[in-house]
Amino acid sequence: PLLRPPLPTKAGERRDWSGLAGASQALALAEAARTASGPLLVVVADTPAAERLAREIPFFAGADLPVLTFPDWETLPYDAFSPYQDLVSERLAVLHRLPGLRAGVVIVPIATLMQRLAPQAYLDAYSLRLARGDRLDLTQMRERLIRAGYTAVNQVMEHGEFAVRGGLLDLFPMGSEWPFRVELFDDEVESIRRFDPDNQRSQDSLPGVDLLPGREFPVNPQAIERFYQRYMQVFEANPARSALYRELQAGRPPAGIEFYLPLFFEATATLFDYLPAGATIAWQEGCLAAGDAFWGTVRERFEARSVVRDYPPLPPAELYLEPGAVF
Repeated sequence: PLLRPPLPTKAGERRDWSGLAGASQALALAEAARTASGPLLVVVADTPAAERLAREIPFFAGADLPVLTFPDWETLPYDAFSPYQDLVSERLAVLHRLPGLRAGVVIVPIATLMQRLAPQAYLDAYSLRLARGDRLDLTQMRERLIRAGYTAVNQVMEHGEFAVRGGLLDLFPMGSEWPFRVELFDDEVESIRRFDPDNQRSQDSLPGVDLLPGREFPVNPQAIERFYQRYMQVFEANPARSALYRELQAGRPPAGIEFYLPLFFEATATLFDYLPAGATIAWQEGCLAAGDAFWGTVRERFEARSVVRDYPPLPPAELYLEPGAVF
């Protein structure tokens, strides 16, 4: 029944829902999320399906039930392009929130679920709360933001940017809908205000703001050294001869560096590692076929990129879970 869909009662148990046409699937998922003992992870075949459910579920669920989408990078595997900062911001916001989520819906395309991610310890290490009344050394803060992957600019316009002007710090935190202007009196945070990036005008005042890392991988000296060592292990080559490493060492992470994310960490995680205990997983019909098709694309693009000497591709298993491992 749509208003009381059957849920598993123990780990490993599976229940099948059938005959859900049109928006009735969103209605069933909304009702299931209300009665589940934890959040509901909904795995769909592709991004359009995720966007459709992200519109429909809130209609039935109401404003009191969180509905999050963990978006894809929207780049092809092994692309020499980096994802838009807005997408990275949204992904980091979901990862930061997910471990403490007690109820709600998280929607993810199967190809995105297959992706290996930064471990939770990375987000924890590079996240902080900045509040009114805090003591703040702007020089140290500037260095900390750069180590966390933020970019120093003259005027803040996009996620992951900051600017220091006298006793003002403009900052567009990852995971935030708005940029913030932090005004200091001596070394004390006197005010934190949202501002409009188009006209740069300050708006309402806030008691504090959460800061997340600027990227999904670290760029501090220790992480770059780890990248160097892992590069030698995986490719059995000298990283110093690679344009990829030279750009990274110069403080200019090249486009597509995200497809080398595992080299920055001792071990990667997956979205499953961020799920709190008691989470229920639902997946649409067609997910397994979509996962198999994506895995085939990954392998094909790996073979095509294997001839690029300066940017050798990581083996598919380093970047993604195989579909069978996901299920």
